[in-house]
Amino acid sequence: MALMNRQLDPEIETLYMMPSVHYSFLNSGVVKEVFSLGGSVTGLVPEIVEKKLREKLKQGRLSVGK
Repeated sequence: MALMNRQLDPEIETLYMMPSVHYSFLNSGVVKEVFSLGGSVTGLVPEIVEKKLREKLKQGRLSVGK
């Protein structure tokens, strides 16, 4: 976003402030992609969701990036 703002108007300065996890939105596609690449999603999703992701990954049914 900062690079696009600079391209559109070099006078624009972009400051990104990272919110607390409590106030953040987490996209399911990002969770699936991180999980499929071997990353940990512990603490980001409930345990049952992580379990279902493991099951789908084992079955080859985890679709990422549709």
